[in-house]
Amino acid sequence: MRYSTQIKPISYIKANAAEVLDHLDDSREPIVITQNGEARAVLMDVRSYEESQETLALLQMLAIGRKQAKRGETYPLDQAIGKLRKRIASAQEPKRRAAQR
Repeated sequence: MRYSTQIKPISYIKANAAEVLDHLDDSREPIVITQNGEARAVLMDVRSYEESQETLALLQMLAIGRKQAKRGETYPLDQAIGKLRKRIASAQEPKRRAAQR
């Protein structure tokens, strides 16, 4: 992706907001907004933003897991699965009780 083709001054954004938003939605390419000739902000569509946030969250989880593994904070797979099953079961218990009433 080449950001150099998507650079717009803030005055253009102000004057053409609806058109800019339509373009963002169609192209899903971010726009670099300049003020006084300097890059000041990046404007992107909501779907791309949400995807980037999800990707960032996954990368952060991987980094945390890697650090835990380096410190030896690991569990055998069967033990980890057992813990997850207990959590799921305890979370579903209130729903089961409500359904039985």
